[in-house]
Amino acid sequence: MLQAVVKKGKVLAEKVPSPKVSEGSVLIKVVNSCISAGTEMSNVSETGKSLIKRALEQPAEVRNALNFARENGLAKMMARVKGKIEGGKPTGYSISGIVVGVGTGVREYSVGDHVAAAGAGIANHAEYVDVPVNLVMRLPQGMDFKTASTVTLGGIAMQGVRRADLRLGEIAVVQGAGILGLLAQQMLQNAGVRVVVIDMDRHRLEIASKLGAEMTLHAADDDVVKNVQSISDGHGADAVLFTAATSSSEPLSLAFQMSKRKGRVVLVGVSGMEIKRGDMYQKELDFLISTSYGPGRYDSNYEEKGLDYPYAYVRWTENRNMTEYLRLVHTGKIQLDPLIDAVYPIDKVEEAFDALNAPGQKPIISILDYGVLPENAGLPVSDSVIKTGNTVSTGKEIINVAVVGTGNFATGMHLPNLQNLSTKYHIKAIVNRTGQKGKAVAEQYKAEYATTDIADALNDKDVDLILITTRHDNHGSLVLQSLKAGKNVFVEKPLCTTREELQEIESFYQNNPNAPLLMVGFNRRFSDCAVEIRKHTDKRVSPLMIHYRMNAGFIPLDVWVHEHGGRIVGEACHIIDLMTSLTESKIVSISTEHLSPATEKFSLHDNRSIILKYEDGSVAHIQYFAVGSKQFPKEYMEVHFDEKTIVMNDYKSVKGYGVKVKEINHSMSKKGQFEELEVLHTALTKGSNWPIPLWDMIQTTDATLQIEEL
Repeated sequence: MLQAVVKKGKVLAEKVPSPKVSEGSVLIKVVNSCISAGTEMSNVSETGKSLIKRALEQPAEVRNALNFARENGLAKMMARVKGKIEGGKPTGYSISGIVVGVGTGVREYSVGDHVAAAGAGIANHAEYVDVPVNLVMRLPQGMDFKTASTVTLGGIAMQGVRRADLRLGEIAVVQGAGILGLLAQQMLQNAGVRVVVIDMDRHRLEIASKLGAEMTLHAADDDVVKNVQSISDGHGADAVLFTAATSSSEPLSLAFQMSKRKGRVVLVGVSGMEIKRGDMYQKELDFLISTSYGPGRYDSNYEEKGLDYPYAYVRWTENRNMTEYLRLVHTGKIQLDPLIDAVYPIDKVEEAFDALNAPGQKPIISILDYGVLPENAGLPVSDSVIKTGNTVSTGKEIINVAVVGTGNFATGMHLPNLQNLSTKYHIKAIVNRTGQKGKAVAEQYKAEYATTDIADALNDKDVDLILITTRHDNHGSLVLQSLKAGKNVFVEKPLCTTREELQEIESFYQNNPNAPLLMVGFNRRFSDCAVEIRKHTDKRVSPLMIHYRMNAGFIPLDVWVHEHGGRIVGEACHIIDLMTSLTESKIVSISTEHLSPATEKFSLHDNRSIILKYEDGSVAHIQYFAVGSKQFPKEYMEVHFDEKTIVMNDYKSVKGYGVKVKEINHSMSKKGQFEELEVLHTALTKGSNWPIPLWDMIQTTDATLQIEEL
């Protein structure tokens, strides 16, 4: 399919893999999409800046990059930055089209329904989009796709109007006559509000006047404050909707000045934020922010998981806002014909964006057109795969890998490591839910093809290994799917997140003793620090007494890592696996205590003390917590045995007491991610023992599930 991609200051139509419908979502064949001139042109301009200029403007991003470099090395940091710049990013967030696929759990829509959809990074300028159900709105019967594609802009304008909370006969100033301003103007007028529109563009002011504005003012030539005072009998506006986009703080200052005492200023657009106290203080003004489309925006429970807010308590969610907007447009209460300046086919998207940046009169609304499929036509199956043109003839010693998932860990760790092990691994395929990112990563790492459907990799006879790096809740099902297809599997931790999945994996191997190799990314055991410690603990006489501290760091509780088993199943599994690799023994008992937080900021689930008792008599005490300082080292271990002690500090150093150990001193943590791939290669090519025994991986996963159950 074709999708608009922003790269280095330009917007290009690129061929990328089409998405598959996902759970809780609908797959939409896009007919039209609306370009948001302000937001999207800002993103385009940002990508055209030099790396140095972008760094100076985004110090937080620089800090993140430097932190990543300290932990993973400069080369991996540069590869990550290069990937983001050269891969480009999607754009667009307002579309209309026809449902061609319905995901599991969706009951509201059927194939063939005419819908509109919203969401940055979701409802992109693309021929097909996969959109969660709460961001999809059904079109009124007979509504045309072109006007419906403005749905998201309508939702943004409507939320601004609702925040202004105006009544019949009150006076509003709309400051900025772009798309949002002209839509907000019409909504206000429909509610019986008197509207003054201010802008620098005379053509747009003429449109505002024709649409019914009581007064229009030129921002440079008219005394806007004086005129607003005049029309309001000297009191000032009841509310000002700031819908302009500017880096200057002066227009916002004028908004405060033209407000009545105890009035409201609602920021819908973009402004410089140097606020003068005197503009607001004496009038006791309310300065409000309008959050995009409305209640539900930026709430993953609402947008991604489809959990609606109760109608009685949240009358106007983002979905209900946009649904009402569609009704107003369809009934003629909001006119769009004066605002739509041009319609471009998707393959002319570069021309469409160039027009927004050209000198002279700029379009208010530009629409992209994708055409309508014949009735009952679905998504072409072959469209899920895009070949990059990279082909490599590999020998029997080189493992062909399909990497499933292109999140930060995959692009920051596994893919660079696989590339550095090019004499042992060949990245044959990239499988990713979003085709644009998958294709960009495939091109960066010279994979042969990118696909949005794992079945393409599973059916590829040349793929030797499936490397799974998706979110945790997908691991179990993808592992089973890959094993049943006869593929060797490397899955990032955890192996799975439910006891049912664990039992199914265990049962699979019981019934298929010659099944493919399975490895979980428990990398700590392969670090040089762990290898050195094991050289000495393997010769012990007495059991081990182990203390391990993981200063995991605070992560807000609404982040996905707390779901599906949480951080114990998802990260503490690393430590339990390392303990087993040292004891080489089975766990006979588990006990745990958790912190009882005084506030709701911290969770008991990722603040735990865990004691493991092993069959050989060893005891491991694990402290896993999120309440520690991020300035303190993350991981630390003491191993005591036979009147000897070995201390490991953050996978940077190892020191022996009463025992002579090899000196290890790294400038950054080396946790074994590179070494585990080397060991895996040996197992796959030489037919040696699995890197981690099956019973060990099962035991570790079972232990984490037990801890959560306890």
